[in-house]
Amino acid sequence: MLRRHIWWLAPLAGAAVAGGIVAAVSLGGGSSSKTAPKTSHSRLRPAAAALAFQSAITAVVRELSPSVVQIQTSSGLGSGIVFDSEGDIVTNNHVIGSAAGPLTVTAGAHSYGATLVGRFAPDDLAVVRVSGAQLTPAAFANSSALEVGDVAIAIGNPLGLRSSVTDGIVSAFRQGVSEGNGVALPLMIQTSAAINPGNSGGALADLEGRVIGIPTLAATDPALGGSAAPGIGFAIPSNLVKDIATQIIRFGHVTNSHRAYLGVEIGDTNGLGVYVQSVTSGGPAAKAGIVSGYVITTVNDQPTPTVDDFTSVVAELKPGTTVSLGIDTQHGDHKTVRLKLGEFPGG
Repeated sequence: MLRRHIWWLAPLAGAAVAGGIVAAVSLGGGSSSKTAPKTSHSRLRPAAAALAFQSAITAVVRELSPSVVQIQTSSGLGSGIVFDSEGDIVTNNHVIGSAAGPLTVTAGAHSYGATLVGRFAPDDLAVVRVSGAQLTPAAFANSSALEVGDVAIAIGNPLGLRSSVTDGIVSAFRQGVSEGNGVALPLMIQTSAAINPGNSGGALADLEGRVIGIPTLAATDPALGGSAAPGIGFAIPSNLVKDIATQIIRFGHVTNSHRAYLGVEIGDTNGLGVYVQSVTSGGPAAKAGIVSGYVITTVNDQPTPTVDDFTSVVAELKPGTTVSLGIDTQHGDHKTVRLKLGEFPGG
């Protein structure tokens, strides 16, 4: 289970431009006054399969790019996907963040003002709306049909660069992936398609031009000083995106989160477990006798030394599941508490 060394991709303002240096070299050991003999080269003829694959990538970009927009907030830039013909756009919640002021959506050569419809932070998803514009909705695939090895194409706006495209494959499926900020996603698509800051909220697509996920995270490598680990990115599966976005659009909030719920506010304890700061009255934890001041050290015998570890474990569990919590009390005693998980309230 991959839970550590993951960082979330906050949108970055501005753009980066890379420059190159070209060095002239002399081949062979002869005098520089001599000129190399001219040679003739026949035109390269790529295999038909390679040309067909190239054409497929081009077709996906042409089909899906109009549905991938740039979102600008007071704190930076990110990406979004046009969800329906009403102008609703789904993106990552962290793209919107706590930014104050207006939202601006750029689609093609046009920019529009947008409003926030709603958000669901536990799944890092949000919906914004542009009214009165003729935007092109994307098609969404059934992500449960994905297999490791399927081609994945990421389209977004990394580093403020409009409509950037990278490709790779679906590398794996991971559960309980932590964003490193107390948020853990229940199921993620791991992909080798490069995901850079600003790709957040954009599209991960299949070869039919359908959205299979929303790029959200990149793994970091401590050996590289915390820099992004090449070829390890994560996307929220399209089925979860469709479910949560539809609820937000219909009700303004999530009514069925499918997420397990204990009813506690927690904090870190320098790796000794998660500190229970407060307990929600009537919630599963309160009913089980958990009180403020307890430290939860395990969930179903899995160690939970930090908040990220705890949320990663709980993100894999379903409402209605009975779990065992290892707890240290304020008096230094250790005990095991069993409780039935509720459903995380989405309102």
